[in-house]
Amino acid sequence: MIEDNIPEPCRRELPGSGGGGQAARAALQALSGAIPLLGGLLSAASGYWSEQEQKRVNDFLQAWLKMLQDEFREKQQVIGDIIVRLNVHDEEIGKRVRSDEYQALLRKAFRNWSGAESAKKREYIRNILTNAAGTRLASDEVVSLFIDWLQRYSEFHFTVIADIYHHAGSTRAEVWDRLGRGVVREDSADADLFKLLIHDLSTGHVIRQHRESDYHGNFIKVSRPKNRPTASRVMTSAFDDGKQYELTALGEQFVHYAMTEVTVKIAYQPSSDVDEYGSQPS
Repeated sequence: MIEDNIPEPCRRELPGSGGGGQAARAALQALSGAIPLLGGLLSAASGYWSEQEQKRVNDFLQAWLKMLQDEFREKQQVIGDIIVRLNVHDEEIGKRVRSDEYQALLRKAFRNWSGAESAKKREYIRNILTNAAGTRLASDEVVSLFIDWLQRYSEFHFTVIADIYHHAGSTRAEVWDRLGRGVVREDSADADLFKLLIHDLSTGHVIRQHRESDYHGNFIKVSRPKNRPTASRVMTSAFDDGKQYELTALGEQFVHYAMTEVTVKIAYQPSSDVDEYGSQPS
C-alpha cells in the first residue's frame, strides 16, 4: 500500500477518517480533470485517500473550492460591470471585444487576479478593460503594462499618482502634506517608505521631475550655474520642497484608463406593475 512508503512523521500528520471521504474523492477526481498539470498528482492522491476516508482532506478541499468560487464570483461581477458600461450596439466595440488582442488582455487581467487584493484595484481592472474595449488612445502593449502596474504597485502608489495628476508640478513636501500623513523624522520608516515610493514611480516611468520642452516635444537641457554653491552636509530630504514632479505620458494614460470610470449604459428598470416589495398588485 502507498501508506507503507510514507515516513512515520508524515504518516502521523495524515488526517483521520470521517464521513467526507466520498466528497473528497469526487472533488479530487474533478480537479484532476480540470487542472491538467495537476491531474497525475491528484489522481494518485485520490487513490490513496479512497482507502483512508479522510475528513480533514475534505475540509481542506471545501475551503479551497470556496476560495475558487469567491474568486469566480468576483470575476463574474467585473465582466458584468464591463458589459453594462459598453455600447453593445456599436459594431466596432463588438469586434474589439471579440478580437484576439482584447481577449489576451482579459486573460492577463484575470490571470493576475491575485494581485488585485483590494476592491479599489478590482475597480481599476474593470476601468482598464472597459476603456480598452471602447477607446484606442493607448496601444494594447501599453494597456498590458497598466495591468502589470496594478500588481506591482500598492494603493499608496496610486494615491500619489492621483495627487500628482491633480496637482502637476508639486514637490514631494506638497504631496506628503496633502496626504495628511503628518510630520515625521528623516530617519523614520515613513520617510524611507515615501522615498522608496517616489523611486518606484520614477524608475517605472510613471512620474518624473518637471522638464521644459520645445514646440516639438523635445526636453530642453537645464543649464547649470558656473559658480556652484557649497555642497550641503545634509542629504536631500525625503520631503524635498524644491524639485517639482509631474506624470509622464504613460502616467497620464494610466489615469485615463484605470482611474476614469465609464458611465453605465444599461440600467435595470423595474416593471411598473411590480411594487417595491416585488409583488404583483392585486
